[in-house]
Amino acid sequence: MLKMSDFGSELEKYGFDFYSGVPCSFLKSMINYAINNDQFVMAANEGDAVAICAGANLGGRKTIFLCQNSGLTNAVSPLTSLNYTFEIPVLGFVSLRGEKGVADEPQHELMGVITDDLLNVMKIENEVLSDNIEDAMKQLAKANEVIESGKSFFFIVKKDTFEKEKLNDQGETISNTKENVQRSNAIVSQLPKRIEVLKELKFIADEDTLLLATTGVTGRELFELGHVDNQFYMVGSMGCISSVALGLALARPDKKVVAIDGDGSLLMRMGSLATNAYYAPANLYHLLLDNALHESTGGQKTVSGNIDFLDIATGAGYPKVVQLTGIKELNKSLKSWGEQQQLTFGYIKTAKGIKENLGRPTLTPVEVKQRLMINIGGE
Repeated sequence: MLKMSDFGSELEKYGFDFYSGVPCSFLKSMINYAINNDQFVMAANEGDAVAICAGANLGGRKTIFLCQNSGLTNAVSPLTSLNYTFEIPVLGFVSLRGEKGVADEPQHELMGVITDDLLNVMKIENEVLSDNIEDAMKQLAKANEVIESGKSFFFIVKKDTFEKEKLNDQGETISNTKENVQRSNAIVSQLPKRIEVLKELKFIADEDTLLLATTGVTGRELFELGHVDNQFYMVGSMGCISSVALGLALARPDKKVVAIDGDGSLLMRMGSLATNAYYAPANLYHLLLDNALHESTGGQKTVSGNIDFLDIATGAGYPKVVQLTGIKELNKSLKSWGEQQQLTFGYIKTAKGIKENLGRPTLTPVEVKQRLMINIGGE
């Protein structure tokens, strides 16, 4: 069996010092090691964990993703439409639950047979991790070469590959100090359009502010207003923008990170709110534009009209939650956050409407990533 202190030290020699994932009994030694070394972000689900690692990678960190094979399916979207598309590599460790001939729960039976096939279909090079330390070190050297080439690599981990790693006392969970949600009683005669909000964000953003736009029309309109290298436009991976922003904000506390989210997007991965609030990087501003529509796909209604995002963000633990009634309030809130940083959830209702003759980014996703990383010194 592998001793995690030895294996972890080797990972650190290669620069891997940022982990995110979800619990797994086969990987608990890796998780405990990372927590003990203050290198772990516990995600709400596997897809969020992949996105958190992607954000940290944009900030220049080499990242490790941990999950059970039953949850690998939940990570397929970001692995195939974020990591693959933008060429953002991640070193993955996925447990082999349901291995043939090993007694396990019935829900793992199918994944135990198809784990390597699924990775192969996603064009992710993979190997079963050896429980012999010398062989494992050679495998790790090979994996690092793949990562350095810009591609992901996954290890499949069988039961009892690692020796037990004691988890240090994590202390009491302390809730973030919450301000009362700042609601507005102002009567809004006319909602701002999304592109007007984006224009104001570009106006306010200084050279140390990074704007990350969610999937669909939001990113396309932001690009249409003029590309600068501090902007990132998500494609695919719907719902992952605030998780990418979390990873980036944690990796680069010297930068101000604005995650521009949409109601349909946030509804897809609402568990990310709890993770964002728990780790609470002060340099992250999570802005939700709510037009109650899936406007990128034809204007179908979302269910956002039936919920209260302000209460949800407050309940999740965001220390500051602000209702914004217009462009002026947005300007004021962002300037206040820039001067006295604190994790903030800003909520603004926007009007229906897409810019006429809206184009698509002329830069490839890889070019967008490379320019952003150069801009912030992550590459």
